[in-house]
Amino acid sequence: MGTAQVSIIDTHHHLWQYHPEEYRWIGPEMEVLKRDYLPDELTQLAGKTGVRATVAVQARQTLQETEWLLEVADSHPLIRGVVGWIDLCSASAETQLEEFAGRKKLVGVRHLLQDEPAGFMEDPSFLRGIGHLGPRGLVYDLLIFPSQLPEAIRFVTRFPEQTFVLDHMAKPLVRSGVLHPWKEELKALAEHPGVWCKISGLVTEADHEKWSYESLVPYLEAVTLAFGTDRIMVGSDWPVCRLAAEYSEVMEIPRRFFGGLGPEERNHVFYENAVRCYGLER
Repeated sequence: MGTAQVSIIDTHHHLWQYHPEEYRWIGPEMEVLKRDYLPDELTQLAGKTGVRATVAVQARQTLQETEWLLEVADSHPLIRGVVGWIDLCSASAETQLEEFAGRKKLVGVRHLLQDEPAGFMEDPSFLRGIGHLGPRGLVYDLLIFPSQLPEAIRFVTRFPEQTFVLDHMAKPLVRSGVLHPWKEELKALAEHPGVWCKISGLVTEADHEKWSYESLVPYLEAVTLAFGTDRIMVGSDWPVCRLAAEYSEVMEIPRRFFGGLGPEERNHVFYENAVRCYGLER
């Protein structure tokens, strides 16, 4: 069973109908992102790379975004799950969650923690909001920078029963080749069994013009050492990845790195772990 024959779940991609005022984070140096990115295009790319299912992740912090992604997922079988946005700091967070009760494809929630000040993960209102997720079987995606890892370690310790997913390996400083203290702090975060990790977003953190597979290997080795092959998943981060590489190039990185694993372990990394972590339908 070769690597090319392994079914893949892309656990991290975005979709949008582009409007400048709604995507202010897409700056002037990101021209390639300033257009619509919709499921039909994704389906074509997925079909060429062995991707059999995906998880769509929010790119705007609005309830309308969550509803739109769920509607899109309902009409596109490729999309098995949605990581949406809920205002977890709001006193009405539980009510907002109830509005999506019964939407089976809502598998998780994310907030752009990378944009928040130090101490946000200790805010009582945010912590209260996180407490509403576990009883509903919802995962929480952690989008953070390396400097936020110590705070994230303290944060996840408060919720031993909650499932967390670290997006983009906490965005290590690939461009400058820095491994420490990211590597040690990643390992400390991984000591909490409820934390999983997505291998995604690496090319975006590397030199967009000059990145190489070899420059990514130390980071791939570190995350595999920290989480093992039972708590890592793969994601394209499409279309954001297009700042540095195309969909097929990005998905080839984990194929190459994990190509030496046995069939069972490869199946875990590329497919089974996503099913177990997000509770996706097979």
